[in-house]
Amino acid sequence: MIVAMQEKATEEQIDAVINAMEEAGVDVHRTTGEFQTILAGVGATAGLDLTKFEMLPGVLHVHRISAPYKLAGRAWRPEGTVIEFPTGAKIGGQQVAIIAGPCAVENREQIFQIAACVKAAGGGFLRGGAYKPRSSPYSFQGLGIPGLELMREAATANDLAVVSEVMEIAQIEPMLPYVDCFQVGARNMQNFNLLRELGQVRKPILLKRGIAATVEELLLSSEYILSGGNYEVLLCERGIRTYETSTRNTMDIAAIPVIKKLSHLPVVGDPSHGTGRRDMVPAMAKAAVAAGADALLIEIHPNADKAVSDAAQTMYLDQFEKLVGELRVLAQAVGRTL
Repeated sequence: MIVAMQEKATEEQIDAVINAMEEAGVDVHRTTGEFQTILAGVGATAGLDLTKFEMLPGVLHVHRISAPYKLAGRAWRPEGTVIEFPTGAKIGGQQVAIIAGPCAVENREQIFQIAACVKAAGGGFLRGGAYKPRSSPYSFQGLGIPGLELMREAATANDLAVVSEVMEIAQIEPMLPYVDCFQVGARNMQNFNLLRELGQVRKPILLKRGIAATVEELLLSSEYILSGGNYEVLLCERGIRTYETSTRNTMDIAAIPVIKKLSHLPVVGDPSHGTGRRDMVPAMAKAAVAAGADALLIEIHPNADKAVSDAAQTMYLDQFEKLVGELRVLAQAVGRTL
């Protein structure tokens, strides 16, 4: 259920409502926006008499949440969520963020060259894989902690936030000193034990949509993280598997405005995995921004054709720089900045 407090409700009144909800056996999640506080009650609320809470001082209105996801829904945070990182960069709000980097960290020269390019283009986030979930056990699996060390050093030198994928619970603690945002890949979207554990982490989580997952399933997966108390979740559209074979995946552009309508969480578009084709990335990146994406996740490399993983979908640095310039113009046309 949702309890919306009056704009002038005092902390004492808010605390009294929280206590009443907890006494009724409800887990309470609080969000305070610019104008009011909204309390989400999660648990066995079906049998509760809502008028009991409506009569409490400071309460504006109370209603039940019909959607199966309670904390991911826009009703809890109508104004939308903006996530701020230690560098000052933000995702959500008016500005479209750029998250760029290699599929995999390969060596010092590579990651430093890429980080400098991302910074020069105006990006705020360096992405890169140190642990790689590969379809074949014989493919490059990533450098692990040494790769994260290189990435952290390159990002710090260029005032960028680090985004990197975590594959299992055991990797969370070793990765904490190096990353600003944990990425959960499509294969792990329904790894509920991992999601629960990330709900205890106080760093943002970029959650990718599974290759055959519905939007509702993506939102329910985010609920595992949110219900643990970590409210900084990014939802990523990275393409789904369909009967079409001309692209690696089919990027579901329509999912972006759908998610924006249903949820307060920022939406990230991944045109690299969404197409699997370098030549298609610019068009789909622009489409994602036009559809309302709050950030783009783009794979880049100084020698893209020789990248150790996902070479076909990786852009050269000059191609990336050109694309960002075009995106900047497009963002202005749709009332955003970049």
